[in-house]
Amino acid sequence: MTISETGSQRIRSAIRLGPGVRMAAGLGLAALFGACIAIWGTPQAQARGESRIFTVANYPVQAKAANAVAAKEQAIADGQRAAFRSLLKRLVPVTAYSRLKTLGETDPQSLVDGFVVRSERNSTTEYIASLDFAFRPDAIRNLLRRENLPFIEEQAPEVVLIAAVREGGKLARSGSVAKAWLDIWSDLDLKNTLTPVKLAEVKPFVHDDTLNLLATGDDSANRVLGNEYGGENVLAAIADIDQPAGRVHITLAGRDAQGSFNLKRSYRIFDGDVGYAMELAAVVSMGIVEGRWKAVKAQRYGGVAALSAGGEPVRMQVEFQGLADWNALRTRLQETPGVGEIQVDAVSARAADIQVSFPGGGPALADALAARGLSLRSIGGNWFLRSSF
Repeated sequence: MTISETGSQRIRSAIRLGPGVRMAAGLGLAALFGACIAIWGTPQAQARGESRIFTVANYPVQAKAANAVAAKEQAIADGQRAAFRSLLKRLVPVTAYSRLKTLGETDPQSLVDGFVVRSERNSTTEYIASLDFAFRPDAIRNLLRRENLPFIEEQAPEVVLIAAVREGGKLARSGSVAKAWLDIWSDLDLKNTLTPVKLAEVKPFVHDDTLNLLATGDDSANRVLGNEYGGENVLAAIADIDQPAGRVHITLAGRDAQGSFNLKRSYRIFDGDVGYAMELAAVVSMGIVEGRWKAVKAQRYGGVAALSAGGEPVRMQVEFQGLADWNALRTRLQETPGVGEIQVDAVSARAADIQVSFPGGGPALADALAARGLSLRSIGGNWFLRSSF
C-alpha cells in the first residue's frame, strides 16, 4: 500500500489549536520525580530543559495578503498567538483548560523572546513556513501566577519511542506507510514537550512476536526492549492499518516515565486518507504521554480541585455510534445530579470533546454515571465516556 502526501500544517494546526485533543489524548507519566516542580510555579528557573519547555518548535504558519511582506507579517503574528495557546496547554493541567479562556485576549507579542525559521516559501501573496517560537519563561510564569493558574514545567526523563507499522498483522519494515509513520513522529515537537521523546527505528531483533507481546501487556517484552535500546523507558507506537474497516488502530505499549502502560485507540480513515489519520493518531498519542506526566505531577502536588467553586472541571472525550446515541448519552449526562453546565468544544460523527463540572471531579463523576448506564474511564490522565450498554 502507498500513502499519499497529506497536509502536515492542516492536521497539526487544527489539533494543536483544538480545544481538548491534546487531551488528548493526549488519553495525551511513576517513579522519577525531580526536586523542583511547579504547580503554582517555582521561584527560580529550573536548570534542566527550561528553554525547551518554553519553546514551541516546528510550528506551521500560513497566510495570504495583498503582497508578500504583508502575508509574512500576518503569518508570524497569527503563529505567535497560536503557539502561545499551544504553550499554555502544554504547561497547564487538562483539568484547568477551561480557565485558559481568561487569557483569550492576551497579546503574546511581549511574551515572545524571538523565533527561528526552519523552512519557508512564499509567492507574491502567500507565505508558508515552519517556525520555532521561543517565549520568555519568567514572563509566562508571571502571567500564569497572576491568573492563579496551575502549571507544570518539569520535563520527564526521556523516552525512546519505536514507530512500528503492521499491515495485515505483519510488521512492515519498509514501504511508504512505515516511512510516513516515522516521518510523522519526526515532524512533532518531541524535544520541547514535557515528555521528551527520542525516536528510534525498529531494530532487526523486533519481530511480530515482540510486538504481539507488547500489545498484550507482557512485561517480558518491556525488559527485552530496555536491554536492546539501552534504557528503561522504551515505548512502542504500533500502527495497524485496517483498510477493510477504514481504521488505523494504534497501540501504545511499553514503559514511559510513569511506568508500564498499554493503550489501544482507533482512528477513522476519512476519504481513504491514511496519512491524515496517522497524523491525528500521532498528535493524540503524544498528548496521552504528556497527559500521564501532568496528571501524576498535579496529583502529587494537590491537584487543581480547589480551583473550582461548586465542582471540579472534568474534560472528556465522548464516544458514540451516531446522532441518536449522542443525544441520548448527553441527556443522561445532563440529568445526572450534580453535573454542571456541559461545554461542548468539538463534535464529529463519532466523538465529542466536552467539559462538565462535578463535585469531586472525574472519580466521583464516574461513580455517579455508572448508575446511569454510562462508563467514564480515566486513561493516561484523560477521561473517556461511552454508554456501558
